[in-house]
Amino acid sequence: MTTTAPLVRRDTDRGIAVLTLDSPHNRNALSAALVGELIAALDTAAGEDGVRAVLLTHTGTTFSAGADLKADGPERGPVVLVELMRQIAELPKPVVARAAGHVRAGGLGLLAACDISVAGESATFAFSESRLGLAPAVASVPVLVRGDERAAARWFLTGETFGTAEAVRIGLVTAPEDALDGILAGLRAASPQGLAATKELTVAPLLRRLAADGPDLAARSARLFASAEAAEGVRALLERRQPPWAL
Repeated sequence: MTTTAPLVRRDTDRGIAVLTLDSPHNRNALSAALVGELIAALDTAAGEDGVRAVLLTHTGTTFSAGADLKADGPERGPVVLVELMRQIAELPKPVVARAAGHVRAGGLGLLAACDISVAGESATFAFSESRLGLAPAVASVPVLVRGDERAAARWFLTGETFGTAEAVRIGLVTAPEDALDGILAGLRAASPQGLAATKELTVAPLLRRLAADGPDLAARSARLFASAEAAEGVRALLERRQPPWAL
């Protein structure tokens, strides 16, 4: 009998449920399997009286590379991401993300959906979709709700890579990684009721936008993935060559 290693590992550290994305072979891609385990772990943390907040972190050099197209296909990936972002927003306990490596595509949606996020000096960020014939459709929801829309237009359109200082400046990331201990200490000092009630206020705009636009954006993303241009863009990426439209 063979057993499959978990894709999300769980520990507890003084009232903080630490959930670790542990699928480095595919750069912690948001497959339906990984997201299912993550949602289950979040549900467990929500029901535990001793847990004050959740810390979402990762193994390997990448926090998350976004959807797992090989495992789930173009239709399922965007829907899975909408489900996960809604789960995080509705959780009655704060979710803090720690990115110590690269964050790409849908992984940026996951990062922005968390209530608080920190990133290390070696972290890099890129909305690479436009270079592949795609768009950051679903990931744009929390990014545009919580961040600088004018700056997001540049990074969405150009696909350039940027670092932690810029991610903090535009609101994609809350603070550098060295702020993490103070953030967790503050959450440990807060009352469970106070945290839940306060989070309801901070996530209300995100939940409204997810309800209004999430399904349509997931469908738009699937249509783009199914196009000939996107197929060529993904092929070029996998073959490590420039797509034909690159000048």
